[in-house]
Amino acid sequence: MTKTVLVVDDSAMMRKIVIKGINACGFDVTLEQAADGKEALDRFNQGGVDVILTDWNMPNMDGLTLVQEVRKLDPQKKIPIIMITTEGSADKVKAAVLAGANNYLAKPFTEDSLKAKLGKILS
Repeated sequence: MTKTVLVVDDSAMMRKIVIKGINACGFDVTLEQAADGKEALDRFNQGGVDVILTDWNMPNMDGLTLVQEVRKLDPQKKIPIIMITTEGSADKVKAAVLAGANNYLAKPFTEDSLKAKLGKILS
């Protein structure tokens, strides 16, 4: 069964880069997009999202708040969340993991690093 991956970033160009990277990795997934955490949470509440890849810094609702809100709705952490962001300090990574993120990918990322992180989830 094909999984649905929700790519969340306020930059349309960054969403395209992430989607291009996922496609280049050869994963058989359905890709959806959201421009901020609020839009992503609305989409998540509709059901059918299997994985979330989210930026940290966005208007309306940032990525960390999105992670926290999804975890309120999914306390068993059935939906994997990967933060993809320039916020790479140890404190930020720790905050994301404590909020419920499953993994972390620093921008700019390579196709290999994306494949490694996403492959663990999709395999």
